[in-house]
Amino acid sequence: MARIAGVDLPNNKRLEVALTYIYGIGFTMSQRILEKANVDPDKRVKDLTDEEINQVRKTIESTTKVEGDLRTEIAMNIKRLMDIGCYRGIRHRRSLPVRGQNTKNNARTRKGYKKTSLGKKKK
Repeated sequence: MARIAGVDLPNNKRLEVALTYIYGIGFTMSQRILEKANVDPDKRVKDLTDEEINQVRKTIESTTKVEGDLRTEIAMNIKRLMDIGCYRGIRHRRSLPVRGQNTKNNARTRKGYKKTSLGKKKK
């Protein structure tokens, strides 16, 4: 089992698919990484040599931010938006959709479960 960027890659998957298990690497990025590292993307992870794993690891470290560094950067960007008080920051602070979606009927994922206000009965 290959371990790259703190993630164990699944053995029976093709390398270009297995790299997508790393946070911050999608399918297109994995293809570019393997092209730069000169590693066959159709190889299974279990068939890789130590030299090929090291090539892929070095390429990832030199070209992209992944896992912890990327998560930290994204969190800091959101925190900065909240601190300066811009519209997007306010939406983050209130746990509402940030990118202009309608909230009258939808946005349940972002808003959470319905909190109904108690209506008092009139006598």
